[in-house]
Amino acid sequence: MRIIFHSNLDDPAEWVPHLTALMPELKVEVWPDIADPKAIEGALIWTQPEDGLARYPNLKAILSLGAGINQLDLTKLPPGVPLARLVDPILTSAMRDYCLWATLRYQRLLDMHQQNQPQKKWVYKQPPDPDQWGVGVMGLGELGSVTARCIADFGFKTRGWSRTPKKLDGVECFAGTDQLADFASKCDILVCLLPLTPETRGILSAKLFALLPKGARIINAGRGAHLVEADLLAALESGQIGAATLDVFAKEPLPQDHPFWTHPKVMVTPHVASYCKPTTASTQVVENLRRAKAGKPLLNQVDMARGY
Repeated sequence: MRIIFHSNLDDPAEWVPHLTALMPELKVEVWPDIADPKAIEGALIWTQPEDGLARYPNLKAILSLGAGINQLDLTKLPPGVPLARLVDPILTSAMRDYCLWATLRYQRLLDMHQQNQPQKKWVYKQPPDPDQWGVGVMGLGELGSVTARCIADFGFKTRGWSRTPKKLDGVECFAGTDQLADFASKCDILVCLLPLTPETRGILSAKLFALLPKGARIINAGRGAHLVEADLLAALESGQIGAATLDVFAKEPLPQDHPFWTHPKVMVTPHVASYCKPTTASTQVVENLRRAKAGKPLLNQVDMARGY
């Protein structure tokens, strides 16, 4: 089986040995060095190649190199070819740890100490216990459900919100637009791990911020397009939002002149909340290639109508 590899983030030299160790008959061709487009049966990509995927008439599967697929324009993918997200144990645990770290940073008032440091202020203050904080996780898929349960295990009053009803031990769950206001009303810390869809684009906006307790903290590790950046800046100015930890942005890299870089209440991280490693992720890739070859449904196959 021959596949195309295309990514401006991932090094094929790290992936190919793990893939071929699991599937010796696999031949990986790194774009743009494709010998025969008709021989390509799979695409392992972060973004589409500049010349697209239509030139591969025998393509059986498109496999994303990430848990999300929003970096891909679904309308430009070859119709009828299944697309799968990458769900990797390290990717999941890395996202869980990032969100827990950001939550604990606020719970322990470490953001306050960071703001005091440039002024050389020595302010001793005991933080409220975790059970005094309401933490809401938006998005209860693979990443969100693991994250919500972990935060609950640390003693936070944890609630989750998703498109459809879910049940998670230790997590009070809400679903749909009708329950969004109730969900948000007790979220002192709001974590966004939603997929990006037409319904969730711009959901972190003034309308939602107004539903949160005054001074709530925002953690966005979902997608940059979830956040209306101007609304967050205004909410930080008014005090409705107390602080924000942002890992994803409307434009990446974040422009040098963007106010988030220097805002005292914003922590910027450069899209590093989660990552996958070929040492573990190759197993799912190879399994999906075998499934595609056999005409079977893919693991973590994207519902193209829902967009995730």
